[in-house]
Amino acid sequence: MQRRILTASIALLSSCSLLSQPNTLPNTQPPAQTIGPNPVLAKPNKQLIPTVHIAPAKGWPDGARPIAAAGLSVVPLATGLDHPRWLYVLPNGDVLVAESNAPPKPDDGKGIKGTVMRMVMKRAGAGVPSANRITLLRDADGDGMVEVRTTFLQGLNSPFGMVLIGNNFYVANSDAIVRFAYTPGQTQITDAPTKVFDLPGGPINHHWTKNIIASADGSKLYATVGSNSNVAENGMLVEEGRAAIWEFDIASGKGRIFATGLRNPNGMAWGGGKLWTVVNERDELGNDLVPDYLTSVNDGAFYGWPYSYYGPNVDVRVQPPAPELVARAVKPDYSLGSHVAPLGLASSEGGALPAPFNAGFFIGQHGSWNRKPRSGYNVVFVPYDGKSMPTAQPVVVLGGFVNDKGDAYGRPVGVAIDKRGALLVADDVGNVIWRVTSATGAVQPAPAKPASPASR
Repeated sequence: MQRRILTASIALLSSCSLLSQPNTLPNTQPPAQTIGPNPVLAKPNKQLIPTVHIAPAKGWPDGARPIAAAGLSVVPLATGLDHPRWLYVLPNGDVLVAESNAPPKPDDGKGIKGTVMRMVMKRAGAGVPSANRITLLRDADGDGMVEVRTTFLQGLNSPFGMVLIGNNFYVANSDAIVRFAYTPGQTQITDAPTKVFDLPGGPINHHWTKNIIASADGSKLYATVGSNSNVAENGMLVEEGRAAIWEFDIASGKGRIFATGLRNPNGMAWGGGKLWTVVNERDELGNDLVPDYLTSVNDGAFYGWPYSYYGPNVDVRVQPPAPELVARAVKPDYSLGSHVAPLGLASSEGGALPAPFNAGFFIGQHGSWNRKPRSGYNVVFVPYDGKSMPTAQPVVVLGGFVNDKGDAYGRPVGVAIDKRGALLVADDVGNVIWRVTSATGAVQPAPAKPASPASR
């Protein structure tokens, strides 16, 4: 009986949202207008109930795989994982996979809407318990076949970001950064962790994923912390220290907020001497708002959330307003399109894929659950020469994650470059790590050329 009620609620939620807003019809703006450094923004269409347009999680049929761009080839590096979310490649080439999902969040999503949304997320493949584990994959001879697969760490708390500095291995749990001693080549760590930095967590912990990256000299860690709501509906007190990137000084043990107003930053990478991140923007303003984005991150900058989006565009839902903050809101560098859910981010540095995939950023786009037509569900490449801001349209690296019936075979999350220059992609619905190489196996280090517009 309860399942019937919830199923009916989901159907009602979908139908009500579709009837209440014209923008749920297929958009008429071409990608070139909505994606890139200067997107054309749609008019806000405030939604009491969001559009629900799920790609139900099915997993990959036997022998099926994503569709790689021309000149590229994709094969599974590892299968049968448990919700693999994030990747990190150790100096010796070992690949670490964070198998993780949300921690208990007793105060998040209460009420009927929260119950329905939990059902929605479960149907989209995000309802499995967290394995709280990091798995090690070793392909010693570089043939794309894993010879060693072990549990590297277990008993963690919804782990996500990972980084090695010297012989210290850091893991970002959902509420803290912890440290382990690491010996090169070891395949398992059994020592207890040492907590080095607290991260905002708590009983809401709405955006629970915490990523980390090290500075070039290894003296600092940068950590992403998403907001505790969609658009501050829980009040600003619970947003303290959130919607931000933190900087932690390892020697002193002190931390400070590096940049704010970033609703849900996830992937981070260095490029052109700058820190870059991808951000999931707010919902319930219509089919084509607000664009998720890729941006460089400036020390002390404010990027708008929750008071405005994409620079000075005020979100009137947030009361009281903050015009003094809106006046200094930084416009992001590059729109990726609305509701694509960018999570993974990796620089092409060290990669061995042919042009145009040899100078820029790879982005794993988890895909929309609240847009019609769907967006994301792919891995894209944004060309960037390390100097001028990105301007070319993204190039789809991997597609085919959703079949013609609208079912999701997989959903891309973390991306990384392995020791031999291949692109690795964590697929948390397919429970696979995909490995993308040149179709010919040749390394082509020519400078990237401007990409032609690609359909999404």
